[in-house]
Amino acid sequence: MTLTSATPQQQIAAGSRLAEHLVDGHVRPAAGDREVLRVAPTTGEPALVLVPATAAEVTEAVTAADAARAAWRRTAPGERAAALRAAAAAVRSEADVLGAELCAATGRLLGQSVESALVAADLLDEAATTGLGATGRTLAGAGGALDVVRREPHGVVAVITPWNDPYPAAAGLLAAALVTGNTVVHKPSERSAVPGWHLGRLVAEALPAGVLNVVNGDGATGQALVEDPRVALVAQVGSTATGRRIAATAGARGARVLRENGGKDPILVDAGVDPAWAAGQIATGAFTNTGQLCTSVERVYLHEQVADAVLAELVAIAEALVVGAPDDPATGLGPLVDAEQRAVVEAHVSGALAAGARALTGGTTPEGPGTYYPPTVLDGCTADMAVLTEETFGPVAAVTRVRDFDEGLRLASAGRYGLAATVLTPDLEHALRAADELEVGTVKINAVFGGAPGGSADPRRDSGAGAGYGPDLLAAMTVLKAVHLEPAPGA
Repeated sequence: MTLTSATPQQQIAAGSRLAEHLVDGHVRPAAGDREVLRVAPTTGEPALVLVPATAAEVTEAVTAADAARAAWRRTAPGERAAALRAAAAAVRSEADVLGAELCAATGRLLGQSVESALVAADLLDEAATTGLGATGRTLAGAGGALDVVRREPHGVVAVITPWNDPYPAAAGLLAAALVTGNTVVHKPSERSAVPGWHLGRLVAEALPAGVLNVVNGDGATGQALVEDPRVALVAQVGSTATGRRIAATAGARGARVLRENGGKDPILVDAGVDPAWAAGQIATGAFTNTGQLCTSVERVYLHEQVADAVLAELVAIAEALVVGAPDDPATGLGPLVDAEQRAVVEAHVSGALAAGARALTGGTTPEGPGTYYPPTVLDGCTADMAVLTEETFGPVAAVTRVRDFDEGLRLASAGRYGLAATVLTPDLEHALRAADELEVGTVKINAVFGGAPGGSADPRRDSGAGAGYGPDLLAAMTVLKAVHLEPAPGA
């Protein structure tokens, strides 16, 4: 399928307006008159006018996906996988442009933004491989009969993705839905509309018309999509509040929901660790992408034996970062995505300081344009502070000192979120206890980020429900059907 319209970078140069949607293989001008203004996080100046899809346009996109699903379901798995590999190659070829668009839209460091696009390409390739795996199983039935369990696509899947790491989030869900034979209507976040639009079109160009449709818009657009009775499954990555609304709306009509939502991930630093190494791990977890990752470190529990030494190293790392230097991935720190997000960070930090925490560095909003906020280290945080209970999503390391590993493990396990957790320890018994006792989707021992391909995890509590990646995500994109076959008499 070949799409004919201005590229996203041309759109920016031509007027900073995104008023298009992709429906049934055609880029169509937006029909609505409602507008959403986005500003550049680095300057605070107007950067994009987005025209959200109307309810009627969402209906048209779902109709296109519904019409395409029978043929796509019958398409051989190998052909579906080949389409994803072609999409992966297209994303790789555009990685530099995609990176620049993500940097412009959200303020993410340019090098990290390009790497994010390359990760998306890897996920498309990975799904093309794993999607050719087992599609069911044979049962031990009666002699002379055949009993099997088949995995079949749901049908039309709605994919709703976030702004903070939009390329991997979208690629993972889109690839899993498509390779298993579903058709898709995708709504990227309005906070990263141009990057999401570009990625969606690159994937769609490798597919038959109608298999992947993209509607640009905001929460109202997503609500219209979730409400459509033909959408059999909603897969969402984003905030807990949005996930709850989706679950209520889709669940009320019997649709299934996969959601990966907010996190308040802890890191527990045990006695006996190297302070400089531990501080580097904390800084990586708390300050990467200005703290705007689902799995950012937001709670820091330091064993009292190493707390002072770790904090001294952490403060030095934070003060070496240069706020507003987005072209230097080693020392730069980009802005928060917008003023709304910065207000959340400011409120959490000021509330903690008023309640008795101490800012060892940072904690004050800088003057000047853009939505920058300095890397902040807070000591003396307590469990009644919002900075330890609610998702901050900013470059803040909120520190609590603990007497021993048991207290740290108890505090790390507390709270309403359960996405991931990290433990730094030289003690094997402590590592095994952490892996067993932390009730989160992902436990990381001695590395704040990382993990082998092919893993799967279920977030807990307010962090969502259902596998968000890996082979179990592919399984969740299908439904099971039992088939019992006997020969007809006389056959």
